[in-house]
Order: sequence, then structure tokens, then C-alpha cells
Amino acid sequence: MKRILSILLLLALCLALSGCGGSPREVQTVATLVEQEYSLAFRTGDPTAYYVVAAIEELNEAGLVDELSVKWFGSRVVTFSKNAEALDKLDPPTGRDFIIGVDVNSFPMAYITGGQYWGFDIELATAVCEKLGWDLKIQQIEKEDVYIELSSGNIDCAWGGIALDKSLVEEGKLAPYGPYLRNDIVIAKRGDAFIENKYMLSHKSLAMCSTTEAMEALQSDPKIMNRLGQISRLAGGTTECFQYLYQGRCDVILTDTTAIYYFNCH
Repeated sequence: MKRILSILLLLALCLALSGCGGSPREVQTVATLVEQEYSLAFRTGDPTAYYVVAAIEELNEAGLVDELSVKWFGSRVVTFSKNAEALDKLDPPTGRDFIIGVDVNSFPMAYITGGQYWGFDIELATAVCEKLGWDLKIQQIEKEDVYIELSSGNIDCAWGGIALDKSLVEEGKLAPYGPYLRNDIVIAKRGDAFIENKYMLSHKSLAMCSTTEAMEALQSDPKIMNRLGQISRLAGGTTECFQYLYQGRCDVILTDTTAIYYFNCH
């Protein structure tokens, strides 16, 4: 009889633990609002693209891209082509400034910390310029201004958390390289929260970045937006949103899957 009671108590404990969810530090997606992918973009016909692509392919063959992917996202989620001799097919590169346009609201792809640009895309672009003997220059841009920034010559490449407008690519106004990483905009919870799907978001409090893109993503699903309770728009960016979630100051956050990768492995 005691043995039976012990087994029943053990089963009850297991059920209780499973009902609590995962680790409080693990962030999990509840609902996907926007599906998108990150790419690089160049001016159509600009030979700069050939050198950047070749340098990335050689760095990828050498293992650097996988190394950076694991460093920033915890696994090999970045997909670039590999070619150990890609630059051999081109004339030797000559020194120049290489200006990339980045969205600094795309943590952990490109952001500012301590007055310096940093992120996965920044680190990879730095390695590309070192390989080519170029000087990297960084310019903040808005995602919707990619074509204007490129066509005007303000930047040589849109690279840093950029999801391209497909119509611009289809019309030949941009020369894309990629996509190299999927990044969805989602609503996410702490691992121990009992919120299994979007139907369980009723009256739940949400924290989100105070950017136009974040608000447009939330407005893309009016049913979810109307179901939510208090919505806090934070000026401190993605990091502040995750702090709110970890501290229990909100039930869910609106964020990117790349940010979830980052915080789940750091």
C-alpha cells in the first residue's frame, strides 16, 4: 500500500511540474504576427555586391559564420553559401570605404551599446571588410527607406536586420543577397507561464518596443490586439522588453525570434 501511495505521489509531482511549464528564463513563442526573412541589398548592377558575397562565402567556408551564429543565436541558424575560392574569381579588391545601412532597432542584428554599433550583422560586416581591406562605415537608416538610401548613394549596402520589400526585389530596384536568416515578429511568454496559444491572451499585459514596425505588427491581427489587456510601449528597446518579462512586469512581449534566440542562450 505504501508503495502504491509513493507512486501516486510521484505521478502527482510530475504532473504538477509539467503544468508549470519550462524555465522562467526560457522565452517561448505564443503567436506569430509577421513572417519575414533578413537579406542584404545592393544597388542593381553594383559590382560591390560581388566582393561582399565572395568574402562572406569564404568566411563561411572557414567556419566564421557558424561561429558567429552560435555566439549570437545559440545554434547554426544562419544560411549563407560556401566557397573557399570565391574571391579568386574576381580582380583583387582595392581599398575603399564600405558604407552599410543598418536598422539599430533590430537587436541582436544591429544596435548601439556604449556608443558603439554592435550585433551579429555588424560583427560579420567587420570581418568582411577586414578580408577585403576595406574601411567599414555604418549609417542608421529606416527599413522602409532602403531603396532611397541605396539609389541616392548614401549607403553601399543595406545590411543589419533588414527584411526587404519583396515588390522592390521583383521590380529589379534592389539586388538582394539572401535571405540568410528567418526572423518572425511574435508574441512571446516566459517558459513557466501558462499561456499556450493566442486564445489565452485575454486580458494579458503586453510590453513592446515603441517603434512603427512593432505597432504595425500588432495591428496586423486585430483579434489579438483587442484580446490583450494593458499594452506598454517601451522606449528602451528589446532589452527593456525582456527585462519587463523576466521581472514579471508584463505577461507577454512583442519581439523578434532572433531576439528570443539571443536571450535564450545568454
